[in-house]
Amino acid sequence: MSDVIKLRKGLDIKLTGKAELTTESAPTANTYALKPTDFHGLTPKLCVKADQEVKTGDSLFYDKYNPEIVFTSPVGGKIISINRGERRKILEVVIKAEDNAGTVEFKKADPKELSKEEIKDQILKSGLWPFIKKRPYGIIAIPDESPKNIYISTFDTAPLAPNYGYILEGEQETFQTGVNALAKLTEGNVILGVDAGSEAGFFNDLKNVQVNKFSGPHPTGNVGIQIHHTNPINKGDVVWTINPQDVLFIGRLFGTGKLDLSKKVALAGSEVKAPKYFSTILGANISSIISGSISSDNARIISGNVLTGKKVNADGYLGFYDSVISVIPEGDEYEFMGWATLGLNKFSASKTFISSLFPKKNYTMNANMHGGERAFVLSGQYEKLLPMDILPVHLLKSVIVNDIDKMEQLGIYEVVEEDLALCEYACTSKIKVQDTLRKGIESMIKELG
Repeated sequence: MSDVIKLRKGLDIKLTGKAELTTESAPTANTYALKPTDFHGLTPKLCVKADQEVKTGDSLFYDKYNPEIVFTSPVGGKIISINRGERRKILEVVIKAEDNAGTVEFKKADPKELSKEEIKDQILKSGLWPFIKKRPYGIIAIPDESPKNIYISTFDTAPLAPNYGYILEGEQETFQTGVNALAKLTEGNVILGVDAGSEAGFFNDLKNVQVNKFSGPHPTGNVGIQIHHTNPINKGDVVWTINPQDVLFIGRLFGTGKLDLSKKVALAGSEVKAPKYFSTILGANISSIISGSISSDNARIISGNVLTGKKVNADGYLGFYDSVISVIPEGDEYEFMGWATLGLNKFSASKTFISSLFPKKNYTMNANMHGGERAFVLSGQYEKLLPMDILPVHLLKSVIVNDIDKMEQLGIYEVVEEDLALCEYACTSKIKVQDTLRKGIESMIKELG
């Protein structure tokens, strides 16, 4: 598709502290962790116990209902703790990294010369399968299903989002190998969503892919928005998605025969002294990245972007799918006059403040919600922020009353939390839009599978 798909609905939230395009090697973290809570619908079963030695690529736990989907250690070392929550729910499997702990050897091969089953088996055994998600529902892909297409959005329009063009610089061969492996898993195409407003990098030179170009405000970079405007998901359809940096993991697996989960992570936000990128390993202790870089003692640290990420402590761990750590003010101090001020330095989605006269200005924003949850009112806000042909307010109300038929009719197959995150940000009623949507998705899975 050579024409540019131009989207007008949405909103770019311009925050101060975007990461500069420079990379520093983060100090080796003492501990790393995989968190079963990063995966929707997962019931984990442990393969290891405390004090057990593991190699890079050894299985830590697997999905109880899909035992072939395993989750492997990003580093070699010793299991020092298995942290649990209420009702013994597994929260973290923590590994202390050790030098010369070894790595599991996998098959080094050109994906073009392997069968679909051989590629699938290698990705499953290596623990890379969880990087592949399915739509509808935004859960880990089911290996036995055959997707209509596999989608990769090569750009992110969320606030303080990482620049994937920079992250993938110099990795064209590895990325191509990953694409070649993915192409064997679908009867359709591997489809890339590319930002029409920036240099495409090597994406236009890739083989075995279809390229779609998009322009517009956030959430244009969301893969769900791109699917909706090219090949919408209907009942019975299955498509898979994967993040661009995660394609590199698959490329390295087949190119080297080893599991290599090293990645670039952006450290960004107004409370970061020098926002930039860090080279680290998936699941690293966040303190290894942020140590000495935070300018405030009262900051909120978020693994992921400010709209969809999760709050973590300074000694927490990088999320499985995250390529950015956002640090913003906590915002728990009292604000004189509050919303009644002119708002010269405040951003407003509804253009309430005088700051709307300066559209290119960057803002320092905190985590204060400025109010609590109240009656769900029809304001027309959601429709202005969601570039999809669905009715978000009516969809959420059908979720609240658990009307399965209405949820189907109103487009629940096409959306996941990130697609409605802007609606939650701008919501006058302070509705927990993302949590509500996930409850609806869980109801659909339970009812229809």
